Amino acid sequence: MSGHVHRDDFGSRLGMWLFLVTEMVLFGGLFIAYSYMRYKYPADFHHGGAELNATLGVTNTLVLLTSSLTVVLAIVAVQRAEKQRAIAFLSTTLVLGVTFLVIKGFEWGAKFHHGLYPNAPHLATMPPGEQVFFGLYFTMTGLHGVHVIAGLSLLGVMLWWVVTDRIRQDRYIHLENSGLYWHLVDVIWIFLLPLFYLAA
Repeated sequence: MSGHVHRDDFGSRLGMWLFLVTEMVLFGGLFIAYSYMRYKYPADFHHGGAELNATLGVTNTLVLLTSSLTVVLAIVAVQRAEKQRAIAFLSTTLVLGVTFLVIKGFEWGAKFHHGLYPNAPHLATMPPGEQVFFGLYFTMTGLHGVHVIAGLSLLGVMLWWVVTDRIRQDRYIHLENSGLYWHLVDVIWIFLLPLFYLAA
């Protein structure tokens, strides 16, 4: 019986890694597009990066890094049958994820207020490279934001499963896989930070 469970876990992990590879390919294509456009419009990308708030970008990086740590601590707590600690760490992860989205929401709001969004009349008056920069900024951070929301939804389910003992010391592969997905969300953001916020 134990061998059967182990085989299921292996298949589940393998499936998750294959899914993560497809996600990396998706963002990898966008990173290549970014690199090409930055090579084509270096000065415009420099000016575009100066329009972004690097402090908020770095703050959000710290928020996500901390949330990755709390996911790991939640998994460790489940492995040690420390249910309440697992619930506390997963809840903290969810709060941090929502914090990231709130900060990102304020940031996007400011860009919309200043007319720096795709098809905005103000942006249309700017150099082509800056238009490309903000087009990529909204596409890539927007896609990342969708992944954050998906990750939070997944972790919300995991939290409920921990509470109801569906995830426990002898059965936590779903939490482990959800943690892997959350780490991917974190890693993608670590790439986005220098590309956009530190482009200046």
